[in-house]
Parts: sequence; C-alpha cells; structure tokens
Amino acid sequence: MSAPEKILVAMSGGVDSSVAALVLQRQGVPIVGAYMKTWINEDEIIGHCPWQQDIDDARAVCDRLGIEFRVVNLMQEYRERVVAYLLDGYAQGLTPNPDIMCNREIKFGVFRTYARDHGFTAVATGHYAQRISIKNQKSEIENSCYALHEGADKNKDQSYFLALLSQAQLADARFPIGHLPKPELRALARDAGLSTADKKDSQGICFIGEVKMSDFLRAYVPDAPGPIIRAHDGRELGHHRGLHFYTLGQRKGIGVPSNADHQAYVVVGKRATDRALLVAFDHPDAPGLFQREARVHSLQWNTPPILTPRPLEARVRYRDPRVPIEFIPTGGDTALITFQSPQRGLASGQILALHDGERLLGGGVYV
Repeated sequence: MSAPEKILVAMSGGVDSSVAALVLQRQGVPIVGAYMKTWINEDEIIGHCPWQQDIDDARAVCDRLGIEFRVVNLMQEYRERVVAYLLDGYAQGLTPNPDIMCNREIKFGVFRTYARDHGFTAVATGHYAQRISIKNQKSEIENSCYALHEGADKNKDQSYFLALLSQAQLADARFPIGHLPKPELRALARDAGLSTADKKDSQGICFIGEVKMSDFLRAYVPDAPGPIIRAHDGRELGHHRGLHFYTLGQRKGIGVPSNADHQAYVVVGKRATDRALLVAFDHPDAPGLFQREARVHSLQWNTPPILTPRPLEARVRYRDPRVPIEFIPTGGDTALITFQSPQRGLASGQILALHDGERLLGGGVYV
C-alpha cells in the first residue's frame, strides 16, 4: 500500500506556482510551499534580481492559503549544476539552455531529493505540462508508468523545458495547472484573493530574475573580440566582443547594418580558429542557416530508449511547432535526426525535444 500524498510545492512568487498550490489544496492534498533560493545578486551588477520580493510574494500566498512556507537554500548546487554549465557552454561557443538544466538538476534534482528526505512524496511546480498515469493502459511504449504531455494551453505549453527528465523524476513530479488556460488560471487566483493574481510573468533566466542573458554573460564571461565575416565572400564587416554573445540564426544585435535593399544579416556560424562570427543575408539560401539533418548526443528518455529507426516528431526549440522527423539511433546516447523540411538555426548546445504527438518522450543536445 502506497503512502498518502504529501507534496512540496515549488513557489517562485509568481501566479502559476501560486495556483498550483491552490489547486492541490482544493483537491485535499497536504501541501507545504517552498521557495528555492538559488541566486543572490546583492550588488545588482547584472540588473535587477528581485529574489526578496519573490520570497515575500510566495510567503503571502502561503499565508493566504494557510499552509506552511519555507525557504530552501540551493545556492551552491545551482552554481555548480546550472551556472557553471551555462558559462562553460557559452565559453565553448555553444548555446546552452539553463531553464532545461534547472528543471533536471535543481527542481526535479536536488529539490526533489530535499523533498524526499523531509517526508514528501512528490514535488509540484507551476509548469504548463500534463503528467498522465498509464499504469492501467496498454501503452505503445512499454514499461512506462507515466506519460508527459503538452499543457492544454498551447500558447503557454512548457513541456519543452522538461525534455531531459527521466521516468523516475516524472514519477515524483506533479503539474497541477497543466490542464488550465492562462486566463482561467488568473481568474482562479483573483477569486481566491491571491496577491500574485496579476503579477507579470518572469522573462529572465531560470531563478535569477529579470536579467538579460547578454548582461549575465557580460558580467561573468571575459570579452574575446574577433572579426565579423560575410560567409559567402570572406569580407570583413566589423568586429564583435565575443562569440558567446551570439547564436546561430540570430538577427538582432549583430552590429552590422542592412544593405541598401534593407536585407538584414543573420548569424550563420562561428569559427573558433580566429574567433570569427560568420554572417549572411537572411534568406533560405544563406550558407549554414538551414539544415535537413542534425546529430544529437546526451539523449535522455522518460520512456525506454528507442533503439531502432522510426518516425517521430520534434520541437527544435521552445515555441516552435512540432515537425516530422526520422529518428535514427547511432549508438549509446546519440542519434541522427533527419527533418522532413529544412530547419533554421540549429545551434550546438541547444535542446531537441522528441515527441510522439503531444506526448514528450525525451530529448537530446545538438552536436
């Protein structure tokens, strides 16, 4: 006989996690709210980091709901597992995804371990995703207990950010708002008198706050200047402060003007030998901008691994639609992905999410 549910709710100080706690409470589940303290930018050298306000907002919601609130200090683990990954990746010319790594290593990693060590059976977050039990269903993918599906609100779906979770992590995860559209969620918060009901959604780095990635990198990665080169003829167009400020497919902020026909440049590559940023005019024939195939490594599944070639769907980045692919395993945790139609700006280090329709199966990292 399984133990009764007791859930630790990750409270960010935003409306989504606030309503996650509200929904669970109304279901009669014993809950405790917890703010994960992962970053303090007391000198504000990279912009405003409103962690104290977020703690106050999370505490106010817990007070309103009449539940216990605690602050869990995960600052050291966050620096070691997310910040180091982020900075090392950019220093190598990659385009890492700290939000995906934060979910795998922090929220459903060390925070999940903390929850288990303190008598909780699961961790809940405010993600727009849906965890579905398939224990008593005939699943096409055998030996899985839970399936991870997209959120019902397709404009807010956050399943992409959960692409690297394992089945064990999924088993201990709860997504109480995954079935709700955002307007209905805010209405629930207002009706319940939650102070976060109309709080603006955060757009910053995971758990760091309203901080632009460029400002974060400027503060922690030394400049490494190099030339800006036009890819098709080698002409030098200018200079940049460091390749880590750019990613494949980027159009804005390159620092070179459009031509007389108002054609804008786009980043099509990085050359490590001379730190050259390669650009071309933004059109389908731009060299290196579109790809029909890609290789991925570090594959992680929330299902048993797929070991034979098969058609799937993939999301090449957050907010992009799912696209048809052929998934071809190449041994170990690597695979070749062939796209039915060319895909734009697939940058090394980014995450590819693998799908069977709305069901998220796992993901890998672009080589």
